[in-house]
Amino acid sequence: MRASFLVARNPDPDSKLPYLLRLPIEEGIVLKARDTWPRTKAVYCYPGGEWDPTFELVDEQPVVSCVRRGPAIDLVLRRGRENRSQFVFTTLKSGRPAVFWQTPKTSKNARVGIRVPKRKASGLDEVVIIVDSRERYGYRFAGQRVRTERRALPAGDYAVEDAGSIVAAVERKTLQDLAKRAIDGSLQYSLSQLSSLPRAAVVVEDRYSRLFKLEHVKPGFIPELMARLQVRYPTVPIVFCETRPLAEQWVMRFLAAALVELRSPQQLVAEDSTPYSSEPGH
Repeated sequence: MRASFLVARNPDPDSKLPYLLRLPIEEGIVLKARDTWPRTKAVYCYPGGEWDPTFELVDEQPVVSCVRRGPAIDLVLRRGRENRSQFVFTTLKSGRPAVFWQTPKTSKNARVGIRVPKRKASGLDEVVIIVDSRERYGYRFAGQRVRTERRALPAGDYAVEDAGSIVAAVERKTLQDLAKRAIDGSLQYSLSQLSSLPRAAVVVEDRYSRLFKLEHVKPGFIPELMARLQVRYPTVPIVFCETRPLAEQWVMRFLAAALVELRSPQQLVAEDSTPYSSEPGH
């Protein structure tokens, strides 16, 4: 089986689904689809039977990963844009099976701040944190030993890199945004993206107990979704930090700790050649 994602024209002229997709998983899963990629909205798909090598190919892309996670399959392609998507398998009210092919959507919110302590993060004199260019009203890490750079991130809102590669990232959420994204299903896309990194997390600017007090939602519904997502993506913890300033502090220390833990051997050798400083209170 080729590790490629294939898109072909559906040879059935009477079908309302003009394309066929082949996922390189479980000996090849074939789906009929309305479109070749979910660019503006979810694409409806339906189980499509067997793949025929004589089908007229529309697109063929190498695959980085294709992994089943419960009722969904996460697909990551080896290309710069339009490279991450998810197939969600479900059953319609009519009892018919259906598959919805979707891509991530995110939005950002902010909350007011309070004073936080100043202390070196993981012993580093300075931490360079990359802030996603789409992050509005993001953390400034004022008064901390942090230098920020703004550019587009493939996953998360804040990240650190080593030897030119992202080694850790954190996605920031308010409680309301977390609940909204959990309900509409887009949170799982964020977790899927983050899970491809060596270290990653989601930080929530509120208390876990507030999940049980959300308006217009049955008590326990959102915590149940959180539990399922955490089990599905165990390498991406969802951390509740009570307030925005505490969440900012947690993000800084998590990313600094990940950078120290995962830095390249060349960087370790360079630092080992200098005396270790253990200043009081740092």
